[in-house]
Amino acid sequence: MAKLYSKNPKQEQLNMNPKNETVDFLLRYSKALSVLQFNNMKMETLLN
Repeated sequence: MAKLYSKNPKQEQLNMNPKNETVDFLLRYSKALSVLQFNNMKMETLLN
């Protein structure tokens, strides 16, 4: 009989909460990111 390697997600509770540091980093990065479109090109710049 074939062995099943996947686990049922209901049986194992996954802790998928991000750290506060990760959320803060992503928020600061998204605020600093600027995307400009010019002649069918997208240019990304970080405004620091």
